[in-house]
Amino acid sequence: MPRRLCQHHPNSYPCTCAMGNLSRFVEPVVLLLLKKKGHSYGYDLAGELQEHALTDAVIEPAALYRTLRLLEKNGNVTSEWNMEKEGPARRVYKLTAAGEEHLEEWAVVLEHVSKSMARFVNEAKRLQSSVPKTKKKAG
Repeated sequence: MPRRLCQHHPNSYPCTCAMGNLSRFVEPVVLLLLKKKGHSYGYDLAGELQEHALTDAVIEPAALYRTLRLLEKNGNVTSEWNMEKEGPARRVYKLTAAGEEHLEEWAVVLEHVSKSMARFVNEAKRLQSSVPKTKKKAG
């Protein structure tokens, strides 16, 4: 299987960008940030999203706003237009009680995923270290 090149991390392959779409992991980070902040604008969330990301994949703003819309549709987040400041109106997002429960669910799921990934990595390393090295033929 050929390695996919990553436009965001060209010198640090392998990265999760090159391994496939992991955008679903944006959701728990958004929930966590809203829990920490109480409320936030999408632009402010975008500024902090990468430092809290669960993968090294670059999180595109479009993924953030898709996630916010889905969270709102599912009742985990509410939003309203804030028109108090100068300049254009901006949407402010808040976590709902259902969103707090959903964050707790994500914590449980991610704990299980973390344990499964650790087992996988340990077994892959164990198998890799048990494979005999091939000798080069003299030419």
